Amino acid sequence: MAVRIAVHAHFYQPPRENPWTGSIDEQPDAAPFHDWNERIHAESYGPNAFATIPTVDGEATVNNFERMSFDVGPTLMAWLQTEHPDTYRRIVEADRASVERSGHGNAMAQAFHHTILPLATTRDIRTQLRWGLADFRHRFGREAEGLWLPETAANDAVLAMLIEEGVRFTILAPRQAGAWREAEGPWHDVTDEPIDVQVPYLYEHPNEPGRTLAVFFYEGDLAQEIAFSQLGASAERFIDAFEQRKKDAEGLVMVATDGETYGHHQKFTDLGLAYALFVEAEERGVEVTNPATYLAAHPPTRNVKLVAGAGSSWSCVHGVGRWMTDCGCSTYGPEGWNQSWRGPLRAGLEVVRWAADETFERLGSPIFVDPWGARDRYVDVVIGATSLESFLESETAGLSDDAALGRAHVLLEMQRNAMSMFTSCGWFFYDVSRIETVQIL
Repeated sequence: MAVRIAVHAHFYQPPRENPWTGSIDEQPDAAPFHDWNERIHAESYGPNAFATIPTVDGEATVNNFERMSFDVGPTLMAWLQTEHPDTYRRIVEADRASVERSGHGNAMAQAFHHTILPLATTRDIRTQLRWGLADFRHRFGREAEGLWLPETAANDAVLAMLIEEGVRFTILAPRQAGAWREAEGPWHDVTDEPIDVQVPYLYEHPNEPGRTLAVFFYEGDLAQEIAFSQLGASAERFIDAFEQRKKDAEGLVMVATDGETYGHHQKFTDLGLAYALFVEAEERGVEVTNPATYLAAHPPTRNVKLVAGAGSSWSCVHGVGRWMTDCGCSTYGPEGWNQSWRGPLRAGLEVVRWAADETFERLGSPIFVDPWGARDRYVDVVIGATSLESFLESETAGLSDDAALGRAHVLLEMQRNAMSMFTSCGWFFYDVSRIETVQIL
């Protein structure tokens, strides 16, 4: 029985640029590198794009992105394009090669600022999705079929908007499923009958019957082994683990982890992954694919509902508490530490966001033809797809007053920063004084 696998890697770094200078300040704890972006590039992004493996003829340099399903955060892609264009080019070329090979690319889009979307306003959710899809279109030259949700954080409102924005599929953690059913059959609670993570499911829009999104659930225990047990260091063990989980001929054994696992969090696993996907899998007849290709050949026949509540994610067993309360989830904290600062931090930033939104609407309405539509489209300026001058000319109906145009730019930048300050990393770790929280402030 042939084994079909997909290895999804979620690559992301928060925007580390100083908002006043546009440059990344030196980060001493990243030594011997200037900052953490540079260190992680040296340990993961670059090595995965240029992985050297032994072959019968000597050595070969392969591009792991050609065999992985992957998403790369827009802020990280922008940094790579400027600072490491060769790595950036290899990532884009890898997606193009996968499209040529199977008709469906390895790359997925990502919501723009790595915001925990179930905690965002309706307007911000939609803008984050639209910015992420526009960034993907600009960089990869095609429409995204799938979109990765930051921390896989989801609720019904978020998945409904994915459908409305034309996204075909997403990937979630198995614990995010609440109930499932065969087509037109009775619903089964996952506590009684767990979902089969080797087949995709249909999620139906809560208010528009018939409009759906395909949802893949990854192999949770296998993903944990890869992320925390050095499984990727051995190509043989890596492929063994996938083969051992195969249930039937038509299923897909898929994992999802942080892409930085390969080489940064787990040393040398970038090389193990390369040998696994380019040599070991081929020698064993294991088919390495991506979710979009699998979905085209195996449309879902089962429906799924999300677990009840305000939202769920892959990195918080309490739903989305990690980004709003002292829920108990923490990283690296000393014994007896707590995260009671999370609630006040979020409450304070929500006050700032409310003020930014009120100011934008009040001062922007006399300037913009459609203020909130202009914000959605401002991503074209942010990613360099259009000039600020031509953008303002079209969005302000030809307004020529320099002072008003300057104010329009300030208002749009205020909105960009108001969304950026909700980057998830600010709440993720144990202490409010870490660089991630300082950055969002």
